[in-house]
Parts: sequence; structure tokens; C-alpha cells
Amino acid sequence: MQIILRRAALMLRNVAGVPLEPATKDALISIAAEMKIGRSDLIKIILREWLETNAYLPVRMVNEDGETEGSA
Repeated sequence: MQIILRRAALMLRNVAGVPLEPATKDALISIAAEMKIGRSDLIKIILREWLETNAYLPVRMVNEDGETEGSA
């Protein structure tokens, strides 16, 4: 499984070449615009979070002691 995921990651480095259904492509473009990031960056985020959620990648540690912007 790890070999398959590594191959998929290598193929996804060129996300512009990934064919998507029109509805999926439109949703990604809309979300990327809302987040003010590129579509390829959004796909990388989604893929990384999916892999972490499903235990294919270790979960990144969040620095809870650092300062944050905004209010709670």
C-alpha cells in the first residue's frame, strides 16, 4: 500500500494534469478562491489531510503554546 501511495503522490505533483469531473473541478476552484490559494495548493492540502486522517501519514503536531491571531 505504501508503494502505491508514493506513486500516487509522485503523479499528483503535477496536479494540473489530473482530469477531474466538471462538478469536482468547479467545487475546487470555488473553494480555492474562497481560501485565496491556488487549486493545486488546495489539492495538496486535501490529500495530505485525508492521508493523515486515515493514518497513512503521521499527524502533524500543532504548536498550542504559540501566539495566535483573532479571539475565541
